[in-house]
Amino acid sequence: MATHRLSTEPKPYVVWRIFWVMKAFAELTLSQEIYAPHSIRMEGDVTLGGLFPVHARGLPGVPCGDIKKENGIHRLEAMMYALDQINSDDDLLPNITLGARVLDTCSRDTYALEQSLTFVQALIQKDTSDVRCTNGDPPVFVKPEKVVGVIGASASSVSIMVANILRLFQIPQISYASTAPELSDDRRYDFFSRVVPPDSFQAQAMVDIVKAMGWNYVSTLASEGSYGEKGVEAFMQISREAGGICIAQSLKIPHDHKQADFDKIIRHLLDTIHARAVIIFASDEDIRGVLNATKRANQVGHFLWIGSDSWGAKNSPIHQLEDAAVGAITILPKRATIEGFDAYFTSRTLENNRRNVWFAEYWEENFNCKLMSSSKKEDTSRKCTGKERIGMDSKYEQEGKVQFVIDAVYAMAHALHSMQKDLCPEYSGICPEMDLAGGKKLLKYIRSVSFNGSAGTSVTFNRNGDAPGRYDLFQYQMNNNSSPGYKVVGQWMDNLQLSLDELQWPQGELEVPSSVCSLPCRTGQRKKMVKGMPCCWHCEPCDGYQYQHDETSCKLCAFDMRPNPNRTGCQPIPIVKLEWHSPWAVIPVFLAMLGIVATIFVMATFIRYNDTPIVRASGRELSYVLLTGIFLCYIITFLMIAKPDVAVCSFRRIFLGLGMCISYAALLTKTNRIYRIFEQGKQSVTAPRLISPTSQLAITSSLISVQLLGVFIWFGVDPPNTIVDYDEQKTMNPDQARGVLKCDITDLQIICSLGYSILLMVTCTVYAIKTRGVPENFNEAKPIGFTMYTTCIVWLAFIPIFFGTAQSAEKLYIQTTTLTISMNLSVSVCPWQLYIQTTTLTISTSVALGHIPTTTLTISMNLSASVALGMLYMPKVYVIIFHPELNVQKRKRSFKAVVTAATMSSRLSHKPSDRPNGEAKTELCENVDPNSPAAKKKYVSYNDLVI
Repeated sequence: MATHRLSTEPKPYVVWRIFWVMKAFAELTLSQEIYAPHSIRMEGDVTLGGLFPVHARGLPGVPCGDIKKENGIHRLEAMMYALDQINSDDDLLPNITLGARVLDTCSRDTYALEQSLTFVQALIQKDTSDVRCTNGDPPVFVKPEKVVGVIGASASSVSIMVANILRLFQIPQISYASTAPELSDDRRYDFFSRVVPPDSFQAQAMVDIVKAMGWNYVSTLASEGSYGEKGVEAFMQISREAGGICIAQSLKIPHDHKQADFDKIIRHLLDTIHARAVIIFASDEDIRGVLNATKRANQVGHFLWIGSDSWGAKNSPIHQLEDAAVGAITILPKRATIEGFDAYFTSRTLENNRRNVWFAEYWEENFNCKLMSSSKKEDTSRKCTGKERIGMDSKYEQEGKVQFVIDAVYAMAHALHSMQKDLCPEYSGICPEMDLAGGKKLLKYIRSVSFNGSAGTSVTFNRNGDAPGRYDLFQYQMNNNSSPGYKVVGQWMDNLQLSLDELQWPQGELEVPSSVCSLPCRTGQRKKMVKGMPCCWHCEPCDGYQYQHDETSCKLCAFDMRPNPNRTGCQPIPIVKLEWHSPWAVIPVFLAMLGIVATIFVMATFIRYNDTPIVRASGRELSYVLLTGIFLCYIITFLMIAKPDVAVCSFRRIFLGLGMCISYAALLTKTNRIYRIFEQGKQSVTAPRLISPTSQLAITSSLISVQLLGVFIWFGVDPPNTIVDYDEQKTMNPDQARGVLKCDITDLQIICSLGYSILLMVTCTVYAIKTRGVPENFNEAKPIGFTMYTTCIVWLAFIPIFFGTAQSAEKLYIQTTTLTISMNLSVSVCPWQLYIQTTTLTISTSVALGHIPTTTLTISMNLSASVALGMLYMPKVYVIIFHPELNVQKRKRSFKAVVTAATMSSRLSHKPSDRPNGEAKTELCENVDPNSPAAKKKYVSYNDLVI
């Protein structure tokens, strides 16, 4: 990209305007003394200009105010001291004496511009052709000395104003205090250099300080003008690039300020009460005004000041305002006290320092006395003796920029020395070539200088004329252990080195005070940012299964994880299983053990009395099959509670429906046999087929084989394994979440496994209903019927509890409602079933949600087995043990007689009874003569007709 560099030659129209200004100024000076009374002139071979704020800004209408002892006189005398040192040095500029023309800027840019015109007088050609003396001779003009370079100015606004004039006449300028970033623009201020670093470095140091303190919410305060405004602008720009710092307010102090203006500024700063840190780029007077306003507002100790180099380590801005400045951190380009200057300055008196035209005024101010009655100092009547001594009769401390004034003068001297060596190699002193070289060539030598300055640090310039950034960090401290004053607490040279342990804070605060918009969120909370204010936020907790991913976001944990206690990460969800010692396992196990004991007892009793009439009449073969099924129903409880593994899961699949299948297959075979016998008897006297014990066992085995075949197919399609179910107990509160270790058996697979058994149960119930009319003394049809009715109620309660709770978050309500309905239904069927249902309800409502299906399943199977065991076998066992007299052989009857009697009994049961108790009593088991004709026919025994 093509760039256009601004020409260093004066533009014609600008030169024309400057010419008329100079002409008017020259005519004015001709009518007065050649040199203004308030300027310093030192004779020399080469003259340097000097611009210093000897006086403060005056009131409206008055250019200058009170004298500035430190910023003005100290710095001015530093230039005089440096010139004396250079002129006495035989190695630097030999045979060349440096002179000076020093002017007062009165801390005002417009006034400084007027004064700086003095430096360019020698470069303006005057037309004197029409000027004649009274005798007709041409006038004789005393040509002003040529100023080859200017030292100054102090304030950036003054340097900017002066630089615009000096660059037109190609006069190099070296500032000792101007730090505005815009002066680094080599296209606009190409003849400007400085021995202090620009505010861009200072602003970077301030940003680093703010970050080191942990502050992110600050205000800025600037004096109106280039220094303050550009300094704040640089700070804001760097803070934006660095990120993490927000500007609460950016306020400006007007040029012509009043006390009310400072009070208003403090009120504005208090509007953002949390922004205690204030970045301040302001002049001495403005700093004093702000501190005074702080005291008037009774806010001493609230604000945390970070002052720029204009504050530095000066006492003048905080004089008699020390309590308001406690804790202030200030910045000053790295410096050292120049002992030679201290000796020089403290030796200055009215007698030996007549070259300083402002020294008498300084003397009066410094010693608070009057030199003459016409003195402008009105606050004292004490007369000066002239014998006072600086540092002995008054307080003295070297001003912070003295070192840089000396370095600026030496930089100009070294540049002149190098130029003289190059242009006048064989000439001692100034040669014609050097006199004609001009400011552009001198600027080249200035930018090339490199030497150790008065403090021992190197003095160099970059391509923009800036010095490297080196700062000392001060804090104003006031405590009982040491005298109040500035203390060095760190330094900045490309990076911050700050001693936090040495910092002291107002009001005795031990920790670093906060200056933040929002307090940090606690762990487990995310920041919800305030729009437009990246440093302000609201804290929102990461809820549910979320954890804090970063400062501004929450993320869900993986399905098998939950947030840790402080929600900074995720941790595995604990895995649980149904433990043997848990209450919801103890109850099913207890019931199963009772059932097993009872089953073994019944089986032992039947084996012991295997040949007795009651055992034979019950159908011994199917009874043992049924008892085996009941036993397996109890055994499944232990498999359901055992820790799941491949073996356990395999046995669960096999025995889950096998016990019920065996039981209901045997019962179905019995009820089907009874139904076929009596249905066949209504049509003929021929016995139905497949009613023998062997046939019954074959039918039962066939029914059971269907269940086993389904299980083997299940094994082939889906081999057994274990899983951890994290959804079953994923509660709203992650701390209560658990993963349930269980076999990989889905609800559909359970339905299929139990479905066949339930089908057998329903079919058996249908046959029980159809055979309900068979006389009770004839067979077990009615006990089987009651068994099936009760079993159906148990499973009607089981199905919604098991499957409903497995898929619903409101498991407890489903259990309670379903079991209550089941209880109401069961009471009308069998009174003792109330206890069983109540037990189920109690267990289900107290069980952990993850174990409800398992517990419900085991209890339901236990209850089903117990119902069959209790209704079908306990009455027989009772008779066998306690009433053996009833366990006797009945006489046999023919098949036709049995069927006829049963049919008549069924019919009579539907008519009113003539007996006193209303019951039709038919003896089907009367003794029949075996030799009768009926007995010779085909007959069946009691054992053949009952189960």
